[in-house]
Amino acid sequence: MNKLPQITFAFWIMKVCATTLGETAGDLLSMTLNVGYAISSLLLLFLFFSTLSIQLYSKKYHPVIYWAVILATSTAGTTMSDFMDRTLGLGYATGSIILVSLLVLTLIVWKTKENSLSVTAIQTKRGELFYWSAILISNTLGTALGDFLADNSGLGFFGGAILIGSLLLLIVLAYYFTTSSRVMLFWLAFILTRPFGATFGDLLTKPLEKGGLNFGTIGSSVILFTILIILIVVAILNLKRNQILEFASIKDR
Repeated sequence: MNKLPQITFAFWIMKVCATTLGETAGDLLSMTLNVGYAISSLLLLFLFFSTLSIQLYSKKYHPVIYWAVILATSTAGTTMSDFMDRTLGLGYATGSIILVSLLVLTLIVWKTKENSLSVTAIQTKRGELFYWSAILISNTLGTALGDFLADNSGLGFFGGAILIGSLLLLIVLAYYFTTSSRVMLFWLAFILTRPFGATFGDLLTKPLEKGGLNFGTIGSSVILFTILIILIVVAILNLKRNQILEFASIKDR
């Protein structure tokens, strides 16, 4: 089932961009447009299940579909996290603990049922469902963790982004210079890019007096959406080029 993108540097750039856009777009819907966390979560979960259905029934990797699901998980994760932490009053720390527990449980069950957590070895629809469940939970967790670092830890938006960025750098170094499990490093990076996106999104949207850059939710969302669209177009062109080269190689045999 070749329905997932290759894990390259471009993949991580798009992941950070999509998760940051999810933060700003989720805040745009729930706060700027005053829809509220609960209604926003329901609307965005419907969007997630709609795009996921298309992804599950597709026969191969389509960049537009794949990144639409990623963006849906990120946006829904933002409003769901805010609903848990603010509307339900659980707080960032408690919300993060609950979500970490759910993610660990999902990964354990996935490993038990499918024998592997590798995203390059997904061969069944059940494996796909575990993959997307883990992504939805990790993106929701990332918002709670990012907000905790930005608001409660004393680091602020910029400090939180620096901390998460440093942890991601350590993972990159571990990938190139150690024999650490590639599956473990992937999931650590995947989880941490979400709070990085959350803190970076807050850095873009918040006013200057609060340590932000004051682009606002609308301006930040437009900028990030434009960048993501450009990267998706590049991914589509690269995919078609690779298909042409593969076809030419087969023809020459």
